[in-house]
Amino acid sequence: MIIINNMKFNLDNLVAEYNRLESDLANPDIFKDQKKVKEVAMKKKQLEEAVTLYKEYKKINEALDEAVEMINSSDAEMKELALMQKEESESKIFDLEEKLKIALLPKDPNDEKNIIVEVRAWTWWEEAALFAWELSRAYINFATELWYKVEIDEQSDAEAWWIKEIIFEIKWEWAYSKFKYEAWTHRVQRIPETENKWRVHTSAITVAVLPEVDEVDVEIKMEDIEMTFCRASWAGWQHVNKTDSAVHLKHIPTGLAVFCQDGRSQHQNREKAFQILRSKLYAFEEEKRSREIWEERLSQVWSWDRSEKIRTYNFPQDRVTDHRIGQNFSWIPIIMSGKLWPIIDALAIADQTEQLEKASKGS
Repeated sequence: MIIINNMKFNLDNLVAEYNRLESDLANPDIFKDQKKVKEVAMKKKQLEEAVTLYKEYKKINEALDEAVEMINSSDAEMKELALMQKEESESKIFDLEEKLKIALLPKDPNDEKNIIVEVRAWTWWEEAALFAWELSRAYINFATELWYKVEIDEQSDAEAWWIKEIIFEIKWEWAYSKFKYEAWTHRVQRIPETENKWRVHTSAITVAVLPEVDEVDVEIKMEDIEMTFCRASWAGWQHVNKTDSAVHLKHIPTGLAVFCQDGRSQHQNREKAFQILRSKLYAFEEEKRSREIWEERLSQVWSWDRSEKIRTYNFPQDRVTDHRIGQNFSWIPIIMSGKLWPIIDALAIADQTEQLEKASKGS
């Protein structure tokens, strides 16, 4: 079979592994270890698409072999049917091979996870704070159109609609896969509202996209936590908080800190703060274990080397440029309203293409 020869990948072994994982999940003993259950279930789900495609691929190959044998038939009608079957099978095999190549690419283990997004103003303060608010609104609108659930955990306001920083959660399957390419520095070029000489200014904001993790993924020792409480510095969107409900956590070994004040109670803020801290610790450990994989997605959270922007929003020229793929997108007002699909799809396709090229060179 062409796929096996070209990719040097024993797909029969892949099916055998999938069947073994299915058997493991059917064993009641596995549920004594919830972490093991999660690992096995995730691995099975990652293999599912490739296994389904391969079973269909084998079925069509068998039909092709039968058609080839029937072509030598002396029956003219049978021969014509065999030629039609051969042509149809070859077309299906080509399509299945292309789908299999993508399905066999290494999976990002975080793609299906909920996410925590952090947007911060960086350079040229007022304009960056305004753009931080606008881009965070675009992300929230995009997520809402996908029927994802959005929860704002923390917002540090500047003036008017400007924000210094906003942290929000996006919950639904495949949230990380949709937003993971947004992490890093975004640059904006336009005439600020405060500029009276009509000069174009350049400012920048940073975006971090953290996969949400739970206690099974990250263990936090309470002796490593410094926790303090204080009164919320702003009223929030739905209530006025008159108690010391705001929670500040500091993870002593790493120095990572989280402040949460948007919940209605100290208990809610404490849970939210620990959730965000787990995600930050998870990302921190992932970067340590595999810096190459994470350098384009998470290192902006820790390195503070933000000179490399991933995208420029040029308002006077109505152009958004993603520098990683060298592609331009127009209609900035539409993009900033939350219509991010053209950019996200282009980045996903570029990522798959690059992985396929690497796979072909390695085969």
